Amino acid sequence: MLVFWALALPLGALVWFPWVLVTGDIRPLYRFGMWGARTGVRLAGVRVRQTGLDRLDPSKTYIFLSNHVSNLDPPLLLPLIPGRTSVMAKRELFRYPILGKAMRMASLVPVDRKNRDAAIEAVRAAAEVVKAGIHMTIYVEGQRSRDGKLLPFKKGPFYLAEECQVPVVPVTIQGTHDVMPKGRFSIRPGVVTVIFHQPIAPDQFRSRDELMEKVRNSINQGLTDGYRA
Repeated sequence: MLVFWALALPLGALVWFPWVLVTGDIRPLYRFGMWGARTGVRLAGVRVRQTGLDRLDPSKTYIFLSNHVSNLDPPLLLPLIPGRTSVMAKRELFRYPILGKAMRMASLVPVDRKNRDAAIEAVRAAAEVVKAGIHMTIYVEGQRSRDGKLLPFKKGPFYLAEECQVPVVPVTIQGTHDVMPKGRFSIRPGVVTVIFHQPIAPDQFRSRDELMEKVRNSINQGLTDGYRA
């Protein structure tokens, strides 16, 4: 999988970077990136099943809030999301020459989890992306869970939901803890299930804490026995 990505990334950059620079159209590069992510996962022997995408309205913009236990979660989840999505990603990733340039061109949002002021600025930047009609995908725990159970949620995504007033979609990823848990480099072939829960309107809740609790319950209920909190 990593060899494939190492070969595909420079090829994609060579072909599609000039296109984006000339036309300003990021879509071909984005589609190439999603194809590369999906193909790399397949080469690793991981099959992906999804349920719940039929709950989404193609005309709407959403904030997807997911659990996070493995480095495989992004290349599994992002290609499933219809249309185009941005993500909040670690600022360190933007320092890689080709990858960082591609992430900026795709309107991804850098975030420094150790700097509160920088985190607030990241939420503001994410709000601009959402208001432009691009989905936002956030791993709401802020880091990978070592045991597969939910960690405490970060509050930033819920400030974002209140600011943008777009529906929130809780997402449960099942199986990546068995396939590639935190701390293990090797991948065990297997099946991963991604569940898109019913979209939630932020204005139905009196507070961010109530919205957070609803999202947490939805994600938690989608986990298999042994991983529910």
